Amino acid sequence: MKVLVIGQGGREHALAWKLKQSPKVTEVLCAPGNAGTADDVRNVAVASTDIPGLVKLAKAEKVDLTVVGPEAPLVEGVVDAFKAAGLTVFGPTKAAAQLEGSKIFCKDILRKANVPTAEAWAFTDLEQAYQFLEEREDSPYVVKADGLAAGKGVVICANREEARSAIKLMMRKREFGAAGDRILIEECLVGEEVSILAIVDGRTIIPLEPAQDHKRAYDNDEGPNTGGMGAYTPASFATPDLMATVIEKILIPTVHTMKKQGCEFSGILYAGIMLTSAGPKVLEYNVRMGDPETQPVLMRLKSDLFEILYAAAQGRLKEFEEIEWDSRTAVSVVMAAEGYPYKYTNGKVIRGLDAAAKLPDVKVFHAGTDRLGNDVVTNGGRVLGVTALGDDVADAKRKAYEAVKCIRWEGAWCRKDISDKARMGETVRHGGMFPKKPTVVEEGEDSVTE
Repeated sequence: MKVLVIGQGGREHALAWKLKQSPKVTEVLCAPGNAGTADDVRNVAVASTDIPGLVKLAKAEKVDLTVVGPEAPLVEGVVDAFKAAGLTVFGPTKAAAQLEGSKIFCKDILRKANVPTAEAWAFTDLEQAYQFLEEREDSPYVVKADGLAAGKGVVICANREEARSAIKLMMRKREFGAAGDRILIEECLVGEEVSILAIVDGRTIIPLEPAQDHKRAYDNDEGPNTGGMGAYTPASFATPDLMATVIEKILIPTVHTMKKQGCEFSGILYAGIMLTSAGPKVLEYNVRMGDPETQPVLMRLKSDLFEILYAAAQGRLKEFEEIEWDSRTAVSVVMAAEGYPYKYTNGKVIRGLDAAAKLPDVKVFHAGTDRLGNDVVTNGGRVLGVTALGDDVADAKRKAYEAVKCIRWEGAWCRKDISDKARMGETVRHGGMFPKKPTVVEEGEDSVTE
């Protein structure tokens, strides 16, 4: 079987690397890929947003399965185009991808599904948004651009004045372009955040092991929001009882409601969950694998990823057996370019990749890299995802940062506290956390079968 992975970031490198390990896969292509995917698979110079070019590529190469990594082509309808061409593709349709493409659409689905989430108010007019704030008490808010903003369109505001600044940034200064033409003002939820990724084929759900991302740029969760500065899995506080609640009260109602609304969901359903004092609440949905969560999650996956995604793309996920996981912990540390998440310069030569690759239980996933002659150079804000397996959180963290110390380029930096939120030193075993068989949403009701 031949597989095409669409995208060029760390998530796509991890997907290509894991898919290549399947004994059923003869070749993996990555379009357009990066310097890291070029070492592991075959890069093809077709942009992830060139939908006609991607369809042409898949046909010419006789690709058996296409896996879409980033959100932008999903929102633009790449899956619809592949299906229209008779090609097998894993990912949601354009209609279903609105769950991530529009935060207002997502909030509407959550309300219809009766899924717990933050209270929110939508605005298309800046002055009306200002007036709304003036009429409410001065408290923390979250301001969100409605559309895609590369993971940066969410601003956590400590008070009314900060919320006004965020609204101005989005609606008047148009920092995120058309994505900020509509905004949401949300109540600010307080608690521990966890990422739950689930593979869905429209009727069947298989949750993956929970992970915790680190969104803020700097240590101790300070600074601006980013696309993610590191992650670890499993998240020990995501207990079996909590996961059962998330499946029953969040994932199943969402999948069922999407079907009722005429946009059946198939692909990765990524739920950002806040564990509040009132229980788990959805912060947002993404419609693809998280980045950087994908890197540590796939480091621990022992089952054949190709078989799982191929079955999901064909609507056969119900037939799939229980997923097998490495019992160890995985930690991924993002190394970023100087200036990220704001302006940064590309083209810095990266040293020490070979030394890091020789360390046991370590894989360096490339996110923003390119090749310039014999050199690997920076080509993005988040440059590398240095990922390691360890017997517990402390061991995995030690190995990951040992590899980080091997790697250098001008202006390189990273957070030093990735995974510190976990129960340090604890060995977490999550065997038996999930149902023995995939969870199936029954036709016409919100119940499940196993």
